[in-house]
Amino acid sequence: MKKLERNIIVYLMVLPPGAIESIRRYEKREKQNFRIMLIQDIHHGVTEQKKRHPDLDLHLTCDFSNPARIAEAIAPYQDEFCAITCRMESYMAKFIQIIPHVPYLRTPNTESLRWATDKLEMRRRFALLAKKFTPKYAIVRKNTGVERKRVIEKVKFPMMLKPTNLAQSLLVSICYHEEDLKRALTQAYKKIQKIYKENGRIEEPKMMVEEFMEGDMYSVDAYVSGKGTVYFCPMVRVVTGKNIGHDDFYNYMHLSPTGLKKRSIERAHEASVAGVHALGLRNTTAHIELMKVDDDWKLIEIGPRIGGFRNKLHSLSCDIDHSMNDILIRLPKKPIVPKKCKGYAATLKWYAKKEGRIVRLKGIKKCRELKSFSDIKVNKKVGDLSQFAKNGGKAVFTITLYNVERSKLLADIRRVEQIIDVQVH
Repeated sequence: MKKLERNIIVYLMVLPPGAIESIRRYEKREKQNFRIMLIQDIHHGVTEQKKRHPDLDLHLTCDFSNPARIAEAIAPYQDEFCAITCRMESYMAKFIQIIPHVPYLRTPNTESLRWATDKLEMRRRFALLAKKFTPKYAIVRKNTGVERKRVIEKVKFPMMLKPTNLAQSLLVSICYHEEDLKRALTQAYKKIQKIYKENGRIEEPKMMVEEFMEGDMYSVDAYVSGKGTVYFCPMVRVVTGKNIGHDDFYNYMHLSPTGLKKRSIERAHEASVAGVHALGLRNTTAHIELMKVDDDWKLIEIGPRIGGFRNKLHSLSCDIDHSMNDILIRLPKKPIVPKKCKGYAATLKWYAKKEGRIVRLKGIKKCRELKSFSDIKVNKKVGDLSQFAKNGGKAVFTITLYNVERSKLLADIRRVEQIIDVQVH
């Protein structure tokens, strides 16, 4: 009997933009052949992927709620799989359902994924195994005076209120006193069920609070091998909506690489490795968010996935194929990370200064004419409702810029801020 070749790379639920192209480039360079498969749950918006992605080799659908159906669907390909990845945090619960049925692939273990996708469980692991890098925290079970008093005594003000299973700063608020906490919880409980559903979350919605950390926010993506070796990408400076005067904590700007000194980066890496190992992550890409508080580094959270906009930022600034590295670490092969970067890249997520219906949206065309312009994605138009991330809203648009010189990139970032005019009523 002829032995089947293990050459199927599996993506779960969603095929990320550029993923197929990354694999095809690698094939050509390394003279290898892969087949690309997308597996989707029949209960979550299955579409005709072969029409949308003609270069997709295999499209498989099954009922994820029934383990027997999962096993039955993948059985014909079991001996041909070489790697499997899930690129969206909202579908990690689906990944957990699949992992027991692909026992001979290199994957994270299911418990590590649970710890890394539930902020409460994550804090508990950090408190056990990376205590000096984590702030105080508490679960909030209901919006009552007794419960608010309990969490206030444990965490103290100011504190961050956040859902345990959402990304992109959705429903995240800062609270300075009990009235803030009561109001934020009231708003969150009104919307949390709907927003969990919209984001494909199947976990039970929960809220938690944690100590507010005053400092500068950074993040870094890393590749974690099966033995726990961590390979880092360049660090990214994160500017939040709060930093620019908005009453919201969305990530307004990502800028990479940073101007941090070598020793400071080493300390950030130390905190990151401690967090990754506390969660037991392996055979995965990890997205690590940190806060630099004076000379100390604290862990905000770690996700078992590629961070937002990292493909573009790292490709433009440092020629890193982040999407392919996410596969290589699972094959397993050493990820390819150049030692030096060639320039600087930034992504800006634009929200209106206040909530309401958009009545004016000007400046997009002029932004396209900037020398640092790379691309733009416009999500809203005149007449659409613009809401803050803390209330479940998405950005009006996202723009990516690149320049060989950091000073010229910063100048064009400033020009974008001067050019864009978004008004709401």
